[in-house]
Amino acid sequence: MKPVLEVKNLTCQYDRFLLDHVNLTVPGGTICGLVGENGAGKSTTIRAILNLIRRECGEVLFCGAPLYGDDREAKEKIGVVFDSLFLHGEMTVIQVEKMCGKIYAHWDSADFYQRMEQFQIDTRKKIKVLSRGMKMKVSLAMALSHHPQLLLLDEPTGGLDPMVRDDLLDLFLDFVQDASHAILFSTHITTDLEKISDYITFLHSGKILFTQPKDTLLEQYGILRCGESAFSALKSDQVLAWRRKEYAVDVLVSDREAVQRQYPDAVIDVPTLEEIMLIYGKGERVS
Repeated sequence: MKPVLEVKNLTCQYDRFLLDHVNLTVPGGTICGLVGENGAGKSTTIRAILNLIRRECGEVLFCGAPLYGDDREAKEKIGVVFDSLFLHGEMTVIQVEKMCGKIYAHWDSADFYQRMEQFQIDTRKKIKVLSRGMKMKVSLAMALSHHPQLLLLDEPTGGLDPMVRDDLLDLFLDFVQDASHAILFSTHITTDLEKISDYITFLHSGKILFTQPKDTLLEQYGILRCGESAFSALKSDQVLAWRRKEYAVDVLVSDREAVQRQYPDAVIDVPTLEEIMLIYGKGERVS
C-alpha cells in the first residue's frame, strides 16, 4: 500500500522536552497505533504533524506531498480528534454543525446528522451537558463528515466505558476498509490497539524505540521468565530487553518458539502490548 502519511526526522523542542527525530509511516488501509507513557510525546507528534507547534527540523508528507501549516486543501482531507472537544460549552450540536459547514469546503450535513442519529445524540443539546463519550462521538462526526482520507486521533477512547469504546473502534475499522484511508491512533490503552491496529510505534521519552506489525509483536514475541543464572546463559541475539524483578528476570525475546525449542523447560509467555511496553520502557534494552 502507498503511504498516506510519512513522518521523517520530525524534531521539536520546547519546555525542556525533545521530540527526537521521529520517523513513522502509515500505509493506506491501515491503522497505526502510537503508544507510550504519559509525556512520551504522542500528542506533541500529532500537533507537530499538523504544524500546530514549530518543528525544529523534519518533513511530513501527506499522500507523497509535503504538508505545510497553511495547506488548506490538504488539511481538508485530514480529520482530527483530540482528547478534548475544544468547543464553547454553550453551543448546541446544531450550531456546531452549522459552524463546520462554513469551515469545510466538502462538509456533508446529511452525514453528520446521520451519525448523530446513529449515536443517539440530541442535536438540540448544548455541548456542556454532553457526557465525555457523547462529546467524543460529536468530535468524531465532525472529523468524518468532511470525508477525510487520514484520521489523526489523540487519545479518543481515554476515560470512556467499554461499550462506547467498542462502538468507536468499529467506526475506525469501517473507515480503513477504503484502502486509500489511514489512521494514526495515539493512545495508552493498549487493549484497543490489540483489537484494531496493523502497526505499533512505541514512543518513549520523545524517541521511537520500535515500529512493528502488531501481529509480529503478539504472535512471535515472547516473555521468558527465568532466574539470573538462566538469563546469563542466553545468547545476546535472542534478547530484546529485560526487566529484573525481586526473584526473577522477565526477558523479551523476538522469537518465542525458537527460544522455547532451545530451552524446552523454560516458561515463555505470550505477551500483551502492555507487557512489551513495560519491559521496553522500564527495563534495560540491548543497545
